[in-house]
Amino acid sequence: MLSGMAELNLDDLAVYVRVVERRGFASAARELGVPTSTVSRAIARLESRTGVRLLHRTTRVLRPTSEGHELYISVGPAVATLRSAARALEPASGKPRGRLRVTAPNDLGSAFLAPVMVQFAEHYPLVSVDFSLTNQNTNLVDEGFDVAVRATPTLGDSSLVARKLGELQLRMYASPEYLERHGAPASCDDLQQHQCVVFRGIELARTWGLRSAAGETRVPVRGRIGGDDFTFVRSIVLAGGGIGILPDINSAADEASGRLVRVLPAFHAPGASVYVVYPSARNVPLRVTAFRDFVVAAFEAWRSRRDGAARARPKRG
Repeated sequence: MLSGMAELNLDDLAVYVRVVERRGFASAARELGVPTSTVSRAIARLESRTGVRLLHRTTRVLRPTSEGHELYISVGPAVATLRSAARALEPASGKPRGRLRVTAPNDLGSAFLAPVMVQFAEHYPLVSVDFSLTNQNTNLVDEGFDVAVRATPTLGDSSLVARKLGELQLRMYASPEYLERHGAPASCDDLQQHQCVVFRGIELARTWGLRSAAGETRVPVRGRIGGDDFTFVRSIVLAGGGIGILPDINSAADEASGRLVRVLPAFHAPGASVYVVYPSARNVPLRVTAFRDFVVAAFEAWRSRRDGAARARPKRG
């Protein structure tokens, strides 16, 4: 039996396994990227600590002794498993891989990030993305998230890093059915005569601060239905419940398809800033940086399309 196994150096064992597999010191050294003398010293340490000869060495052949074969059979599979695990790590493979846990607001997740993630998954097939949609600012580290998309840069922890995507704008929308029944407002003052779907109002009332090229105006509005989630407000507007003010990133596809119509298109309200947030600026996993860069590029592309469409749209309202 081999003695002193608990004291054996793991690096030396890995070198020994490579020597046996490559049947020589020089070939093992080339593969490990170290001098042959380093390999020779590792084997000498093992033989000293085990108290037995592990290898028969001649000028022409190298093969394990009986004790050396016993050692190889014992540790070889474990070393192979460790090599496989090391190769699977992102820095070793040079490719984003593994499970990516993301938290994001409900509306951004369903309206913007969902189609972007389909493209991301096609581009990075070794990454699996697990989303948790919530409007609460979760603690990334405590709850095990790799990255968050947030509508504010609230960090609360100096170890977090925030990358700004850009600014959202809020626009007024209604369904074609609602406008057919009630007509479209011709001015901001006309909004007070319409049913409005109120986001985070007080007793279903709120003042909308609207901007246009002519300046800013404040309009008090009221409705019969309201809520604290833009996804819900959008659904009510789609169902014909009234005029709602929504992030344009959530409503662009509905407007393009004709399911929603822009109301008073010359006006908008400032929305939140959007950030990608992740823990620590050091040793960031490749899957996190890949997600960050992909979402930054997608948001920039969307913003360019939005601004181009705004420049091409006739000014009225």
